[in-house]
Amino acid sequence: MRQILTLLLCLAIAACGKPAPVAEHVISYASPYPPGHPFSKADIEWMKHVETASGGRIAFKTYWSGALLSSDMSMTEIRHDLANIGLITPIYSRGGAHMLRAQSGFYGGIQTIEDQVAVYDCLNAKFPEFGRELEGLVVLAAQGGNFPGVMTRHKPIRTLADFKGLRLRAQSDAIDVLRALGADPVNMPMGEVYSALAKGVIDGVVAPADTIKSLHFSEVAHHFTALRFSRGAYPARAMSKRAFDRLPADLQALLLASKPVWEKALNGQISRADKAGLEFATTHKVEIIPFPQAEQAKLDTLYNRFAIDQAKRLSVFGIDGMPVFEEAQRLIAAGSKPCPAISVGVTK
Repeated sequence: MRQILTLLLCLAIAACGKPAPVAEHVISYASPYPPGHPFSKADIEWMKHVETASGGRIAFKTYWSGALLSSDMSMTEIRHDLANIGLITPIYSRGGAHMLRAQSGFYGGIQTIEDQVAVYDCLNAKFPEFGRELEGLVVLAAQGGNFPGVMTRHKPIRTLADFKGLRLRAQSDAIDVLRALGADPVNMPMGEVYSALAKGVIDGVVAPADTIKSLHFSEVAHHFTALRFSRGAYPARAMSKRAFDRLPADLQALLLASKPVWEKALNGQISRADKAGLEFATTHKVEIIPFPQAEQAKLDTLYNRFAIDQAKRLSVFGIDGMPVFEEAQRLIAAGSKPCPAISVGVTK
């Protein structure tokens, strides 16, 4: 009787679950973020586009909230086809992505998310090291982002001097700048920041305003300083080359051609989230602190100075980073115009 009841229970649970997608090609997609996050909303928008454009030949099976994919090992996990497609974060990779991580700090003076992606595409097309670090992956979208400010638990930042002594989570390109200002920066995946703030492991986070709402930082930090750390784009959505090669040529072409669709969705969701974060702050006891222009100018000078240092340090890994930095700055000065005949990012 117990076995019969157990079988009936399993059948009832299965009946209540979401039915498996039915299509000629069912592709798994994984992300460390929940489905309601702005990144995930853009991912869902792209998946709907692909399903429609393929005439129903492609369907997606999704795994959210880190159920299948980690933040710091995602490139390796996708490369080995743990999920066919997923969100990758080379800026948090534990190894093997030295150029991709460093180049995100070469964008001093960039003005828009669209320009971030345009400059990245040009660099990717010109410098072979990008492709070498993406071996085994097919890049389906590059991602820029809102410009980070600083959110702190208790101590507000009103000038550069206020950074001294604070332990802050920051992206890799900001770490040297923060150390020069007397802060103690740490690099950790964004998904771990809420817990670290709540426990007092860190005093704050270098992050854009959208995180005030989207990652619930207003619950564990109370001051947001609207300074501006420059930032660049990076390859952010990729498919296992193994999975890509299993598709027929016409569906491969469809996925590659959908790159602008995914990037447009990401840009739109990211921009709306930034505005929503600032609006959310005003009703959730988060102080928004303007940053003096003179202090911002000092920060910009420091940022590019240390970007040059980071470019030179790539020589430790046998990589010549200075031409990449110089080309990024040339493109930014020229207005970040898109490159002709950009390679979309298939690597062997």
